[in-house]
Amino acid sequence: MKATKSRAARLTSLTEDVTTVPEDAPFRARLHYLFTQIEREFEQLYLENQHLQEKLDNATSNRDLKEPQQEQRSTAGGVISAQPSSTALATPPIQTEDGGASFLAAAASSTHKTLKAKLSSATGGSKAKASNKIKAQTSRIVSSFKAPTVVSTVVREFAGHKDGIWQVAAKAGQPIIGTASADHTACIWGVESARCLLQYQGHAGSVNSIKFHQQRDLVLTGSGDGTAHIWQAAVNWEVPKKGHSSEEELDDSDEQVEDRDRVDTLRTPLCEFTGPGGHLSVVVAADWLSSMDQIITGSWDRTAILWDVETGQPLQPLTGHDHELTHVSAHPTQRLVVTASRDTTFRLWDFREAIPAVSVFQGHTETVTSSVFARDDKVVSGSDDRTIKVWELRNMRSALATIRTDSSVNRLAVSTGGIIAIPHDNRQIRLFDLNGQRVARLPRTSRQGHRRMVSSVAWAEEPLLDCDLFSCGFDRRVFGWSIVLPKDN
Repeated sequence: MKATKSRAARLTSLTEDVTTVPEDAPFRARLHYLFTQIEREFEQLYLENQHLQEKLDNATSNRDLKEPQQEQRSTAGGVISAQPSSTALATPPIQTEDGGASFLAAAASSTHKTLKAKLSSATGGSKAKASNKIKAQTSRIVSSFKAPTVVSTVVREFAGHKDGIWQVAAKAGQPIIGTASADHTACIWGVESARCLLQYQGHAGSVNSIKFHQQRDLVLTGSGDGTAHIWQAAVNWEVPKKGHSSEEELDDSDEQVEDRDRVDTLRTPLCEFTGPGGHLSVVVAADWLSSMDQIITGSWDRTAILWDVETGQPLQPLTGHDHELTHVSAHPTQRLVVTASRDTTFRLWDFREAIPAVSVFQGHTETVTSSVFARDDKVVSGSDDRTIKVWELRNMRSALATIRTDSSVNRLAVSTGGIIAIPHDNRQIRLFDLNGQRVARLPRTSRQGHRRMVSSVAWAEEPLLDCDLFSCGFDRRVFGWSIVLPKDN
């Protein structure tokens, strides 16, 4: 009986419950302070909502309303939001990607559940009354948070690969995308028709990366067979024409279906990068340098190699990583390259001088899965340690911003407007800005979104038939997303 009274007394205040912790726990003292600030903020929001509710009640009052109806409205908590509390709770008021905020959000959620469980043990009408009061207050608080409105939806779906897809790339100026798959093929897709226009079958292993030439119809792919290929991406845009009469349509229907399903194939590359001085293991990624006359490749043999496109010969090996490389990326306008590795670092290689300079960026605690250039001389890196870091090229000692998430990060992409698209192992895709502020999380339901890990994303420089972002994963699917960002982004 005494224990029950003691537990009931501790429910009077969240801060009182926190202050009972020992003094020798500094992190709990910090938590106490943070909870106190949150409680003050919630109290202010409660008072504001109560004031607004009073105004709303005065404006909509009707003298003919009966007393039981007024009591029912009062018991409902005076929730201003038109949404029910369950819908409001579905929108988290605190960004879970921020480490401290996610901890507080989890703690607040756990505390709410504990309070609800303890209250359920009470008897009589006081139990229902207290429960309704807590639900109403929670709804008022949650509905007070207004997140920026981001409209995102799947507008295209591309299907046809027989195994997981490692990377997706968008072609500037043309309504096509490219995909690299573990089924040993790379495909060129028409965005409007969502059908495969060309399939490259020249590799003998998994195709791990794909990049378009900026000006010409050329594609660069890296493969598990230890090679990189450049091949001609000449696609057939013709669509089978319909017959001029019903009888002709019936006669030609089977042929039209076959034409529509037929995919042009290509097996011979224009240039193959292999041989003496080449890689000794899987080529995990490849990219064009800004001049387009050289490429960079990264391999599990712990090296990256600079190649001459015209001769197909290696120009310079880039050594220094302690473990396998996971990604390489070139700057779009300058002779700069970043290489990411399982050794928890990524390196910046500067080829603007005769003797290349190298800088090592340290800050992650697990494999760096990708590193890409962004506007304003920044680099964005993602890691299996569930963080994304924004760096400045002139300062490699500390990151400008750190984004903490709940899942490993795969091959991310940064738009020309500075929005980071982050693909996760847990099938989610999140959007952040270069300051580390959350922009949106793309919807994932049973009807849209990936069903297995999202391995890569790619922004379209200009919207391709309403598609702003493309994503691919190991569910063998590619999705084209329409994303309408807030005006301030």
